[in-house]
Amino acid sequence: MSMRKICWAAACLSVALAPLHAFGQTQQASYGFGSAATAEELAAFFAIPPDGAGLPSGSGDAAKGATVYADKCAACHGKQLEGNPAKGIGGDKLLGGRGTLASKTPVKTVESYWPYATTLFDYVKRTMPFNTPGSLSDDDVYSVVAYILSEAKIIKPADKMNATTLPKVVMPNRDGFEPDPRPEVQLYK
Repeated sequence: MSMRKICWAAACLSVALAPLHAFGQTQQASYGFGSAATAEELAAFFAIPPDGAGLPSGSGDAAKGATVYADKCAACHGKQLEGNPAKGIGGDKLLGGRGTLASKTPVKTVESYWPYATTLFDYVKRTMPFNTPGSLSDDDVYSVVAYILSEAKIIKPADKMNATTLPKVVMPNRDGFEPDPRPEVQLYK
């Protein structure tokens, strides 16, 4: 095949694969199969931002969280939240490490690394427990989060966590990240 034909084929392919909006069209492409996702289907895909927008109703405290943790989390993360990498399970250590991130031996934990308590809720809700992710109720997630935060001495053991109180928790590393002022972020607000 000549170089001219290869270039022509590449040009045609790039035009065929270009998104419609590149040509000033805003119409959605239709391929004749599938259907639009319903609100219920989309509800499974979420991300909780630092301000807590989208946190579900429910609440929990450290006392209930200790029970849920022992039943659902300790096998991977250890009875004392110390992690279990030696057992090959790979559950991360959750406590300790404050002030180590700039050292030669940083310890990344909920206590030392995570800047927002809402991120902890989001992560636990979507990905834990490892063998059945997303299976915890909202009350169970609030409770486990309260337990972890209480054990890290970030909140008091009697503090209730819910959609109002969780975003107000000040994590030890809240100011440890540099803001990323990407202009495209404004497109999604």
